[in-house]
Amino acid sequence: MSENAPLLALHHISKAFDGVPALRDVSLTLEAGNIHGLIGHNGAGKSTLIKILGGLLAADEGQITLAGQPQRIDSPRAAQARGIEIVHQERLLAPTLTVAEALLLGEEPSFPGLPLLNRRRMRQIAQQSIFEYFGLRLNPDSLVSDLSVAEQQVVQITRALRHSPRILVFDEPTAALARHEVASLFHAIRSLRQRGLAILYVSHYLDEITDLCQQVTVLRDGRDVAQHRISQVSTQQLITDMLGDEQKSLVQRQYHRRDEVMLRVENLSAAGRFSDVSFTAQRGEILGITGLLGSGGKALVRSLFGLESGVTGNITLLEQAFLPRSPHEAVNRGIAFVPEDRRANGIAPELSVRENIAVTSLASLVKKLFIDQRRERALVDANIADLGIRAPGAEAPLRALSGGNQQKVVLAKWLNTQATVYLLDEPTVGVDIGAKAEIYQALQRLTAQGALVIIFSTDLLELQSLCDRILVMARGNIVKILQGEHTDHHEILAWAAGAERSSTRPEAAILKQGVTS
Repeated sequence: MSENAPLLALHHISKAFDGVPALRDVSLTLEAGNIHGLIGHNGAGKSTLIKILGGLLAADEGQITLAGQPQRIDSPRAAQARGIEIVHQERLLAPTLTVAEALLLGEEPSFPGLPLLNRRRMRQIAQQSIFEYFGLRLNPDSLVSDLSVAEQQVVQITRALRHSPRILVFDEPTAALARHEVASLFHAIRSLRQRGLAILYVSHYLDEITDLCQQVTVLRDGRDVAQHRISQVSTQQLITDMLGDEQKSLVQRQYHRRDEVMLRVENLSAAGRFSDVSFTAQRGEILGITGLLGSGGKALVRSLFGLESGVTGNITLLEQAFLPRSPHEAVNRGIAFVPEDRRANGIAPELSVRENIAVTSLASLVKKLFIDQRRERALVDANIADLGIRAPGAEAPLRALSGGNQQKVVLAKWLNTQATVYLLDEPTVGVDIGAKAEIYQALQRLTAQGALVIIFSTDLLELQSLCDRILVMARGNIVKILQGEHTDHHEILAWAAGAERSSTRPEAAILKQGVTS
C-alpha cells in the first residue's frame, strides 16, 4: 500500500459497445474526505464509468486501484466488498415493501434457530439507522410507495451506508427532488464527507457541483477532457469543457411561424413532474423544450398527448378547450406523437415497413370492407421517397432497417394522419447525421404547411439550429424562453444547468450553508 496513493483511482479506463467507444482512456482519482464532481453532457460516458466502478460492466482496458492496490471488480458484490456503494438515480426500492423491509432486504435478522424474521428488531434497526445518518424519524412500517421521493432517497442512501462504505457514488441524486429537499440532502452529504468518505457526485446541475464539490472531472465524448479544483474554475469554463468547439448546423434555418396562436397552455401542473407551466405556440412554429433529468420537460410533452396522469390546468387548441386524458383523445383532436423509445412504443419490428407506415391510415384506405392495396402501396412508396427511407423494400421487416430509418418510418406513420400538432420526444436519438438532416427537413415541410411542431430534446445544437423558440425547464418550471436564432448551445446549457440562476436564486445561499428544511 502506498502512503501517498489516493483512496480510489481509475487509470486509463476504456470501454466500447459493438465497436463504438463509450469511454476512451479515462482517469479519475478520489480522496478520502472529498466530494469529487463528475459532469458531462448526455452520452459523455458518465453512466458507463459508474457501472464499471460498481461492477455492472467490465472495462476493456485500464485498471482500478484502492489505496494503490490493483482491484478486480467484476460484480456489484465485489464492489460492495471493497467498500464501494452506488446510489443510483433510479430509486431501486420495491414499492410494496415497508421501510424496514426495504432497508434490510437480504440482511433480515431472524430468531436464533428459527426460520422466522425478527420484525421488532428490523423496525429498531431501521429507525436507528435513518435517525443516525439523517436525523429523521420515518415510520418503519410505512410502505415505500407512500413515501415522498426525498424519503425514498433517504432509505436508499441509508441502505448503502449500513455497509460502512469508504467510497460513495451519487448518480443524479437530486433529479426528482424539490428544492428544499436538495438542501437537506446536501447537508447529509457534507456530513458524510466529514466522516472521511470519498464521494463521487454525478450531476447535470452545475450550481450543485460548484456548491458541493472540491474537485470536478469533465467527460466529453467518452474522454476526460478537463479536471479542475472548484475554487479555481468558472461555470462558463465548465460549460465550454462539456461542449467543446461549436459544430456546424445540419439544417438551414427556415421561417414559417405565423401570427396565429394555435396552442395556449395555462397553469399546467402534474404533481412531482412540473408546476404552473404556461406558454403559447404559433402556427408554423417549431417550439423546442429542453431540460436536464428531472426538469419536467419530457413529462410536459407527454402530457399534451394524454400520457401523464393527474394533470391539471388549461389547454386551448385552435380556440377550443382541451385537456387530453388519453392518447386516443389527443389523436382525435389532431395531435401526433413520436416517442423517444421507438422500439418499445413506436414500431412493430417484426412487421413490414409497409405495415408500420400504413397502420395509422387504415380507415382511409378501406374500400368495400377491404384495404385498397393499390392506394396503400402508393401512400407507402410516397413516404419512403419523401423521407429518404433506405430499406430493401416496403415488405422488408422493420427490424432490418437502421435506427435512423426506423425513426423515419415512425415519423412517416404520423405524417399520414395530417395532424395539426406534432409532438416529438428526442426525435434523433441514435440517428446518424444523414438521417438527422432528412428528419429536420421533414419537420420544416410540416411547418411550411401550417402545422405546429413541438420537440423535447437534449441535443442542444438541434434545438439551436432548428427551433424558433426554446423553453428551458428546470425542476418543473420554465426558467427561460430563448430565441433559437439568437442563442447558442452554451447559453441553453447554462440556463438548464442552473449556471445563469445560481447567483440570483434564493436557495443558493441555503445550499451553501447546508441548512435543512
